Formats: sequence, structure tokens, C-alpha cells
Amino acid sequence: MNAATPHLPPAVSVIMPVLDEERHLRASVRHILEQDYAGELEVVIALGPSADRTDEIAAELVREDPRVHTVPNPTGRTPAALNAAIKASRHPVVVRVDGHGMLSPDYIKTAVRLLDETGAANVGGIMHAEGENDWERAVAAAMTSKIGVGNAAFHTGGQAAPADTVYLGVFRREVLEQQGGYNEEFIRAQDWELNYRIREAGGLIWFSPELRVSYRPRPSVRALAKQYKDYGRWRRVVTRYHQGSVNLRYLAAPGAVLAIAAGIVVGAAVTPLGFVVPGGYLAAIALGSLPAGKGLSVKARAQVPVALATMHMSWGFGFLTSPRSLARRVIASRRPAVRATADADA
Repeated sequence: MNAATPHLPPAVSVIMPVLDEERHLRASVRHILEQDYAGELEVVIALGPSADRTDEIAAELVREDPRVHTVPNPTGRTPAALNAAIKASRHPVVVRVDGHGMLSPDYIKTAVRLLDETGAANVGGIMHAEGENDWERAVAAAMTSKIGVGNAAFHTGGQAAPADTVYLGVFRREVLEQQGGYNEEFIRAQDWELNYRIREAGGLIWFSPELRVSYRPRPSVRALAKQYKDYGRWRRVVTRYHQGSVNLRYLAAPGAVLAIAAGIVVGAAVTPLGFVVPGGYLAAIALGSLPAGKGLSVKARAQVPVALATMHMSWGFGFLTSPRSLARRVIASRRPAVRATADADA
């Protein structure tokens, strides 16, 4: 990050992949432009083929502030958007933000400090889910509880430490360029795959609870189910791509789906005792939702079990039904990690 002057911190490029983000895009960009950061700042928005007013709002933002730019992303795929925005950006620090993410006021300043203090290639923090209505607040409670997401530090918090991956990320540009950016075959889990290559090349990925991004949950049961089905589908791809990455947390949801399905079949065809399994699951999430929903309205608390069940069942179903052909295509596109010394030896 040698682009910094004696009096100013390094210049920063914020990259945003967006698709159908009319609801939150303006607020998300405002949280970037109003950062407590003394260095130069630019925002590059990669526009997918949105069906709402996203493009119109982005054009307004470009007219209103010369620091905001847009680039096209005709595929609509997140990793392609990220690569296009990286290519169009120019500063030595690259911050990834989604169109429904709201940076805390000192996010960039803190991230740049952590890059310097730790020597990390990428730093990231907490995905702090916050809803704007009762359903979204219920989802946010589920997404920040251990019964909802297990012990994932970027959801539930934890101590600053090296990590396998982090939410979004603040990168040194030279690291992104060394690795050739994101693998565009990873429609989901592209962050994990890139961080895996960075770690293989000897780079440090650093998690810190000092970094916080407010995240707006999906607005409906259907949208949440699709999101988590995709998460499960691509997590299965990751386990086939890198077999050492599987752990009990990833197997909990598919295990629950199989157990509940078996219990329903046994209960319907053999003995009512089979219904103990799905009944036990429903009782568990009902009890688990009580601490998760603490402080919410009655209506929101009543929806926490629905959010939990939707997340668990959709993630597990996506994991179980993820086709091997998808993993084979992704594995065929595998990019080897590139060490910085490779360029020096050339």
C-alpha cells in the first residue's frame, strides 16, 4: 500500500456487484461516501441486468458524485461483476461491498489499519443482519444465532484471529492481481474459493469483530429459501472441490433434512413413533427461537422459528441435491494459487 502520502492513508476502491437492488443501493452507497476516511475514495458499481430501478438509481448516483462510476455486468453473475469492477478500479486497497450492505462509519479506516497491523492479504468482520420489518427482524435474529448458523464467527462474532474466509473482504490490490481475481465458475462461495487460493499462496486472511457491515435480509420466505438453497448447493461444491473443508456444522442441516424425511416416511407407513423426529426438530427450533428473538415484537418473535426452519431445510436440501456435474465443472476451472515470489523469479 505504498500509494499513501506522508499525510494521507492509501486511496481505496470500493467495488459493488448489484442486481435488483433498488431498495437499498442509494443507502449503501451513502454509507460508503460518508466514511470517516481521509484518503481518496472511489466507488465502482458493476450493474447486472436488473428488472427494477437499480440502473436508474446508479445513474443518479454517478451524476451526483464524481467518485461513483459504473461498469456493465451482462452475465448478472457476482464473480464476473467483481472482476469487472476490480479491472475498472485503480486504487491499492480494494473493498468489497454488496448493494444491500451498510458499512459502519469507520469501516474503511479500521480495515486499512488492520491490513497494516497484521500484514494480512484480506481482512473482514461481522455480517450484522438488521431487518426493517417484522419478518426481516426475525430472519436477522435467526442469522445471528448459533441455532441458526452454528459457530460461524462472521455471523455471531468472536475474537480477532486468522480465518479461512471472511465476509466480503478488504484486499491489497496486488494480491487480487496475483491470483487473477475471482473464479467466475463459483456463482456462490466465490469468496471462500479466492481466500483458499490466497491462503495456499501464503497470504493471511484476518477476521476482526471491529469490522461490521449491516446486512439487510431477504424480504420473504421464498427469497430466503432460494438464498439458503443456493448456499447449500455451493457448499457441497466446495466440499467436493476441497475435501478437507467439510465439518460437522456443514453436515448438520442435510442430516436434519434426511432424518426428518425418514421420520415422516416411517411415521406414515410403519409406526407413529417416526413422527418423533420431525416433532423433536420443531420443538427444538421453537425453544431455540426464544433467546434468538429476545427483544423483538411478538409478531417478529413468532416468525423466528419459520426463518430458522426455512434456513435449515433449504440449506440442507440444496446440499443434498447439488449435482456432481456442477462440481466437476468448477474443479475443471481450478486456478492454482500464485505466490508473489513467482513473479520475482520470472
